[in-house]
Amino acid sequence: MVFILHRYLFKELLRIFVLATIALTLMLSIGLLVPMIKEYGVGPRQMISLIGDFCPITLTFVIPISALFSAAMTYGRFAADRELDACRVSGIRFRSLIYPGLSLALLAAMANLLLSFYITPAFIHRSEYRVRADAQQILFRNIQRKGYYDLPGGRYKLYAERALLPGNLLQDLVILDIKDGRMPRMMSVQNAYVDIESRRDRHEITVLAEETIRFDEDQPVRIGRSMFTFRAPSLLADKIKFQKIEQLKRIRADKMRFGPIYDAALTARAQLAIERLAGQIQKTLAAENEYVRLRSADGGRDFLFRAGGYRLDSPRRIDLSGPIQLLEYNRYRDNELYCTYTCDEGQILLEDDRIDRGLELKLDLPYWQRSPTVTGTAQQKVIAELPLPEAIAEGLGPDRLLQTLFRTGSDPAALAAEPSASLRAMRDNLQRELIKVDNQITSELHSRLVFGVGCITLILMGICLGILFRGGHVLSAFGVSTIPAGILIVFIMSGKQLTKNPSAPAWIGVCVMWAGLALLSLLAAFVYRKLARI
Repeated sequence: MVFILHRYLFKELLRIFVLATIALTLMLSIGLLVPMIKEYGVGPRQMISLIGDFCPITLTFVIPISALFSAAMTYGRFAADRELDACRVSGIRFRSLIYPGLSLALLAAMANLLLSFYITPAFIHRSEYRVRADAQQILFRNIQRKGYYDLPGGRYKLYAERALLPGNLLQDLVILDIKDGRMPRMMSVQNAYVDIESRRDRHEITVLAEETIRFDEDQPVRIGRSMFTFRAPSLLADKIKFQKIEQLKRIRADKMRFGPIYDAALTARAQLAIERLAGQIQKTLAAENEYVRLRSADGGRDFLFRAGGYRLDSPRRIDLSGPIQLLEYNRYRDNELYCTYTCDEGQILLEDDRIDRGLELKLDLPYWQRSPTVTGTAQQKVIAELPLPEAIAEGLGPDRLLQTLFRTGSDPAALAAEPSASLRAMRDNLQRELIKVDNQITSELHSRLVFGVGCITLILMGICLGILFRGGHVLSAFGVSTIPAGILIVFIMSGKQLTKNPSAPAWIGVCVMWAGLALLSLLAAFVYRKLARI
């Protein structure tokens, strides 16, 4: 008879649990599509496939709530229909009646732990990879429909008159660069070829531009043939809470594997590189025939320059003062001296954070000479897309970048002087981000464990509250079931917020999470003993 009763209760629990899980999963999965549609402009076909990817993601949050609702609903109705009283009169102990609910609780806890540690992160990365695999079609479709496309991240906007997907060609392209802390910059391109590289860990958009003109604050600059690379940030996958346990371990061992840390390190790297270059310029000031050597990206040109002085007042920029001399050599013609430039003012800028290139040399009103009889004066000479010299780029690769950045203060020999205030601020910000990531990893591991193990306590608490309040009505059962869940979630969120505070140790937030589970367990034990005595 007891076995029949258990089967009856478990069947009722499972029926309500499945229906609630399906309904909540579909609603939340559709809600997760909103940022994808907003940022990437996915089409109807992609939306259908993404719903299938988002269903396992939402199950992490849905399963505990559905199981809790099912337990409160089933046992509340069981008590409201006087079936519980009949069982007690028949001599069936209350402890044996909760076995079906305990079975559901154990299944929900195991499913939640499996989902949160392994399945959900895998489907997060899969869904983003699915969107990125069609990123080229998304970009061209948006330009064909609206005339422009906002690249993910909010910094770059692409405007084009024509977008030809078969040849990956954008014609009459305008690139608007909107970066915090400076005036918007516009670049006009006659023809541009777009290549999108989609991998599991990054998403890069490369624009190979012809006849490029950049409009600076004072005047336009003709760059000619150039290449721009945009790294699109991740919507979900670059967050600690969406990483597998193995990925969390790898990030803890090597922080450069984590996207936000990688971006912050590249920003500091750009400032360190420009200060190292200033150190080389300072060395040339003391020598008569000393030059700083730069080489074009294709290796066909060598540029040797020296300056009479420099200033390092702005981030990622060196202001040069005269006399400035630039020698341009053609390496395809046995290092023949192609042209000589002299002027009184110039700049060296590091336009972006790319590893391979981005250095730009600009001379104002240079006098140029190609032969004794071929001379002239130009309004401006701009040499763009120059890679960093090997001596400057040493130790600035992704594998050694963090060690180099934090060794700079104790090894200033490579710099013109002590690290600048900008570099120190970037390094301090990076240090805070590293500590923050460590704390987030710790809090994420413990919050998943607390929420997974807490499923057992939550469901047992829901059983007890459902019986006490005799919540046979759907709304009353749902209201009762949210009480224990709300208590545990408040403690988990409070603990996670405490771990984000750099002034407090991470273990305080961890203790708060486990304290919430302990408190809920004590309440469940108290209510259970009260029901067992009735």
